[in-house]
Amino acid sequence: MKTITIVLTSVAASCAVWTASAQTASVRAAEPARRPNVIFILTDQQHAGMLSCAGNPHVKTPAMDSLAAGGARFERAYCGNPVCAPSRMSMMSGVLPSQIGMEDNTGVRLPVPPAVLANTMGQVFRRAGYETAYGGKVHTPMSVPDMGFDVLSRDEREGLADACAEFLRKKHDRPFLLVASFINPHDICYIALRDFAEKTGVRERLLDNARPELQALGEALELPAGVSREDFFARICPPLPANFEIPEGEPDSVLGADPRDFRVHARRNWNAEQWRLHRWAYARLTERVDAEIGRVLAALRETGLEDNTLVVFSSDHGDMDSAHRLEHKSVLYEEATRVPLLVSFKGVTKAGHVDREHLVSTGLDLIPTLCDFAGIPSPPELKGRSVRELAEGRQPKSWRDSLVVESGRARMLRTNRYKYVVHASGTPREQLIDLQKDPGEMKNLASDPARADVLNEHRRLLRIRYQENNETLGEQYVVP
Repeated sequence: MKTITIVLTSVAASCAVWTASAQTASVRAAEPARRPNVIFILTDQQHAGMLSCAGNPHVKTPAMDSLAAGGARFERAYCGNPVCAPSRMSMMSGVLPSQIGMEDNTGVRLPVPPAVLANTMGQVFRRAGYETAYGGKVHTPMSVPDMGFDVLSRDEREGLADACAEFLRKKHDRPFLLVASFINPHDICYIALRDFAEKTGVRERLLDNARPELQALGEALELPAGVSREDFFARICPPLPANFEIPEGEPDSVLGADPRDFRVHARRNWNAEQWRLHRWAYARLTERVDAEIGRVLAALRETGLEDNTLVVFSSDHGDMDSAHRLEHKSVLYEEATRVPLLVSFKGVTKAGHVDREHLVSTGLDLIPTLCDFAGIPSPPELKGRSVRELAEGRQPKSWRDSLVVESGRARMLRTNRYKYVVHASGTPREQLIDLQKDPGEMKNLASDPARADVLNEHRRLLRIRYQENNETLGEQYVVP
């Protein structure tokens, strides 16, 4: 249990209050008051490399970096599904989205079984005596009250930062769990949508009520003052990524989970400058949300709550950021599936620690991790693991050697060295990537006879992972 130091403004008055409390409260009732507060900060569509502390020279994220400096950053953290609604459902419930038949955003209206609702993040903490509040983007098949939270704010932008700061400044009689769910850098989506509508004349309904999104995007696309366009592309704009080209042996169904015309248009028609501008704007939108997060963290410090508050930061999924001539998400490449994960608790987590070894599932492991730090038993129905030992720089007795990521028409297994993807249809149906030798995922090894044993082992492991999670791998993903 972490020791908490309380500054007393009036010794006599405080002693009187303490004496009265000691006489009337049992040890069990007082226990929740000594538990840490928890803040979970969530961004939308931010890949793991979109942090300056991760070595990205094209973006500055001082707020996120401060969390990494005070805690642990996980290099091998993966979302449950590289699309908003199923990934968020997984994080808030601790189960794979396929458990309720959820494959993509169209599943946002699916019913959620009572057994799943009973173990959502907010419900677990509320039962343990925590005050629970949720602000910002939701986008799950569960409402905020369903998940066990009070609604703090429906604003997803600057208003959310203000609401969180106000929440932190008010008096709290109980420990709290605060979820702050920010929208950006998701506004990057509107570049391809707008370009397709302008070039083809096809109406994109998502643009009809997108005033704040388009305004933020317009600001993100602005070039630095006093810099010519020629100089901008020569010196400032991010270059194309090393894995910009389409991989050798890529399945024709890679875009099957999200085959919307604007994505195909961008992949086929955008020139190098358009892709680089996409990267520039993506970085600026990330900096925009970092500033909003900075206001929340400033309020945490100002209120004196920092010493007894666990802060966890992640994103629901990534963005392709021009890799393989793709923008958006939904595919099972690293840029879409690997997400930032920062776990920071002053004096508890190992400051500046970077974990490059352990595979972490933000969908399965988030609730067990928060529970572990808070001293709350994690629901036994949940199959995830707490990363607390890892965040404290300790070596656990055992850890998983593989994890699963789902998408609308494919399943992925990540092992220590390889990534295996099986698609429900198409040619070829399978991908096998040697991430040790090919981190950019430029060559599909599934048809290589020399890797037949590796391929068969990953087929087997994928089935086992589902069995261990008390689920069934769909027949369309079983290759004999």
